[in-house]
Amino acid sequence: MTRLNPQTTPRHQLRAEKTARNKEAALNAFIGKKAEIDAMLTRLQALSDDHFNCHPDEAGWAMVGTLEHYASLLKRITDSAFGESEHAE
Repeated sequence: MTRLNPQTTPRHQLRAEKTARNKEAALNAFIGKKAEIDAMLTRLQALSDDHFNCHPDEAGWAMVGTLEHYASLLKRITDSAFGESEHAE
């Protein structure tokens, strides 16, 4: 996008350009954060597929506690994302 000269360009055009740059920056930031979340979800799914690196013979209450902790953190995220629990309207 070509930068406009603030001394020769009408204000409405300057505001429009600033708005367009801001919208583009917001879109780029959104896409970056979405990619970051997608990467975390992919890693988490792979860990889950591998039973959180826990062999069935090693499963015990400590691992249950770890998974309970993970589940509570994920529940906070899903409650927020879907407007559930204390995030419900």
